[in-house]
Amino acid sequence: MAKAIMIQGTMSNAGKSLIAAGLCRIFMQDGYRVAPFKSQNMALNSFITEEGLEMGRAQVMQAEAAGIKPSVLMNPILLKPANDMGSQVIVNGEVMGTMSARDYFQYKKQLIPKVMEAYQKFSEDYDIIVIEGAGSPAEINLKQEDIVNMGMAKMAKAPVLLVGDIDRGGVFAQLIGTILLLEEEEQSMVKGMIINKFRGDKTILDPGLTALEERTGIPVVGVAPYMELEVEDEDSLTERFSGNQEVGLIDIAVIRLPRISNFTDFNALEVIPQVSIRYVKSVAELKNPDMIILPGTKNTMEDLLWMRQNGLEASILKKAAEGKIIFGICGGYQMLGETLSDPGHVEAGGELKGMGLLPMDTVFREAKTRTRVQGVFQKVEGPLHTLSDIPLSGYEIHMGESILKEGAQVFTQVTDSVTNHSKGDGAYKGNVYGSYVHGIFDLEEAAGKVVEAIGEMKGLDVSNMQGVNYAEFKEMQYDKLALGLREHLNMKEIYRILEQGI
Repeated sequence: MAKAIMIQGTMSNAGKSLIAAGLCRIFMQDGYRVAPFKSQNMALNSFITEEGLEMGRAQVMQAEAAGIKPSVLMNPILLKPANDMGSQVIVNGEVMGTMSARDYFQYKKQLIPKVMEAYQKFSEDYDIIVIEGAGSPAEINLKQEDIVNMGMAKMAKAPVLLVGDIDRGGVFAQLIGTILLLEEEEQSMVKGMIINKFRGDKTILDPGLTALEERTGIPVVGVAPYMELEVEDEDSLTERFSGNQEVGLIDIAVIRLPRISNFTDFNALEVIPQVSIRYVKSVAELKNPDMIILPGTKNTMEDLLWMRQNGLEASILKKAAEGKIIFGICGGYQMLGETLSDPGHVEAGGELKGMGLLPMDTVFREAKTRTRVQGVFQKVEGPLHTLSDIPLSGYEIHMGESILKEGAQVFTQVTDSVTNHSKGDGAYKGNVYGSYVHGIFDLEEAAGKVVEAIGEMKGLDVSNMQGVNYAEFKEMQYDKLALGLREHLNMKEIYRILEQGI
């Protein structure tokens, strides 16, 4: 049976996912078969496996760091918020239904057998399992029914490393307060503490570390620095949204929809030198980009209404008339059509006028499309003619069907890896393009050709701004993460904790 270690945090975005990924990489480099695990994940950034099953993006990133293929067993429960009060519940990669927060809270213990079945499978196949918690283990209103923090640690008999975020301030109060709110049995399971995102001279911090260990009786096993890394973010707490608003030589604006999903679609563009990816949520932030992207969303109709009400839709229509490239992915693609109909109340229900930039109608269906695809761009006209005959690879995850009308051209030809069925995907007309394929820019040539197209439009020499091999780039980032953690964590002590267990 595998040894297990669990990474919990004092709050959301304390750095649990990244620490877990770094440990996965270190253990893999040290010759162990290692796998990540998170019993329950809440995120709109999801991924489709080769089997056509849906899982959280964070465990995909950690699986890549561990050098293994993603599996839904790594994330048996995925919650995708549908509104402020409820979420779509996905179990072992398939939609179980939509529940209110209260209904799910009362129901979730029934999913423990599913969680433990997945965990036991990994215990048989791997040497080490790195388990990630969610939020904070000290949410005293949720502890009784917990299946993702201390509840999971108990079921897996996993020692816990508690991560605090010093970048937000108050890290000593975070760590001590969290420990004090745990039951005595739970406190004994916390075997080490990690202070994350530290900047500056560590010797100034040392007196605080001594006091922290004296007050809790738990050793500090490392002070991890704030690292500049380009790895895929999990959810809306990403720093990308509040980061760079500077305009690059090639300026791409992504509309930051209220329910934005799968914004990892743009990471391959973001890593190209002199390309700016700006997430904008107002007309004032939009400025004058070379390309506007409407991303995926969990609620297409409501997010379109949000753009209509705050003036972004009108601004985008104006930019489209000026010849700027408009690109929609998944929900963003659906918005570009003439109508959106929801007879079965999959989303808000009823019918809504679209942006009218593509001649097509979208009807929402109960059945969810989940598949991986490979294919090529068609002979494309307009500004993105550079994409003609270029290969693409990605995945589809949506609950709508779009029917093209006269004047719309099919954008790509793809083959469904689950059914092996070939089909046309997406549409374009003039300078407006759309596709259901997430990850459509991930292949090196596709991202490079987008930059080339914008360079042509602006009369710029972009020959030195080609795309990068994104898969190789990510491997370099995981190695960089592991190197940084090895330097600043006491790996000898972490191995001792792992071996000793609880």
